[in-house]
Amino acid sequence: MQDSILAPKLRDGRPVRPLLSWIHDRKVRGMLLQVLLAALLLWLGYAGVSNAVANLKAANIASGFGFLGNTAGFDINQSLIPYSGASSTYADAFVVGLLNTLLVAVTGIVLATAIGFVIGIARLSSNVVVSAAASLYVETLRNLPLLLQIFFWYSAVLVTLPAAKESLHLADWVFLNNRGLYLPMIKLAGPAWPIWLALALAALGCILVRRWASRERLRGGRAYPARVMGWAAFVLILAGGVWVVGPETSADLPRFRGFGLSGGLRVYPEMVALVVALSTYTAAFIAEIVRAGVSAVGSGQREAAIALGLSAKQTQSLVITPQALRVIIPPLTSQFLNLTKNSSLAVAIAYPDLVQVFMGTVLNQTGRAVEIVSITMAVYLAISLVTSVFMGIYNRRVRLIER
Repeated sequence: MQDSILAPKLRDGRPVRPLLSWIHDRKVRGMLLQVLLAALLLWLGYAGVSNAVANLKAANIASGFGFLGNTAGFDINQSLIPYSGASSTYADAFVVGLLNTLLVAVTGIVLATAIGFVIGIARLSSNVVVSAAASLYVETLRNLPLLLQIFFWYSAVLVTLPAAKESLHLADWVFLNNRGLYLPMIKLAGPAWPIWLALALAALGCILVRRWASRERLRGGRAYPARVMGWAAFVLILAGGVWVVGPETSADLPRFRGFGLSGGLRVYPEMVALVVALSTYTAAFIAEIVRAGVSAVGSGQREAAIALGLSAKQTQSLVITPQALRVIIPPLTSQFLNLTKNSSLAVAIAYPDLVQVFMGTVLNQTGRAVEIVSITMAVYLAISLVTSVFMGIYNRRVRLIER
């Protein structure tokens, strides 16, 4: 009788659930806590922004992003796009700084990866001299501050190079002095987009040919030289695209004019110092990651490859490296992100990257600290997220065990 009073029943005889029974449901309770946390974070963000806007109004400081359309009024020595301080806007200066940052990041990642893999493999060499030299490189560079290495390459190496009239040169085409590295360049008379399209198609053809050759090898067929065939496809497609487009080109060689060199492609000492310091410093960490990844592959894999008659090169490229990539890729992604973020140290040697141009010159001229800092943080966050996404996709491709 007492149970029937405490638990009333419906017409079909089922008991009625208490009104607050959802509190005992772990999933519902967890979802409610997450909603409350998200609401709290949104409220804190709104309160912070509202407080900042009110303080700016109280101090009679203008806010908003309208300043990006104003004329910049300052020049930038290195620009990958047309830029003039007299007519370009702050938005153009932002794009110039962003492109310079991406240029350093991509170049540094490529060089650091190549150097790191070589040093990492060298550390595992049976040759005592090679292994000791690689260990000395790793222990020296990764224990010295990066900023100190940047200053070393810039102040102790590049600035001490000879003047323009006494430039180091190679076949009167390449010149190196304390003003930078001068290289030959090809100029296009018309638009550049057909060339970029041909490059994209050539890269796509190279990837498709290499994937086809690798797939045929896995099927047990003929072992096609995938690398050679891929590069051959790249060269043929690019040459065919250039022949079809037929752009008007002219060679622009660096030559002495007046008191220095002009013409060609000039790579400034600041960029050289930054790229060399970033790549060699990050390569020391990548070398340890590669060494750990290769060491994680069991010795039985190498013994099996030798028993099958594979050469040392084939064993390393076809057996050891593919398995080691499972261990190498995740920490390697972190090093790529660190290199990109460490490129902001370029402000120390006045390289015109995003931080130096946007958070330095533009901030000093406009005083829009909140907007400029917010844009810069958003850019670095976006670069890091995009890099992580692409490396995650590649990591899933090289993973041998599917989950």
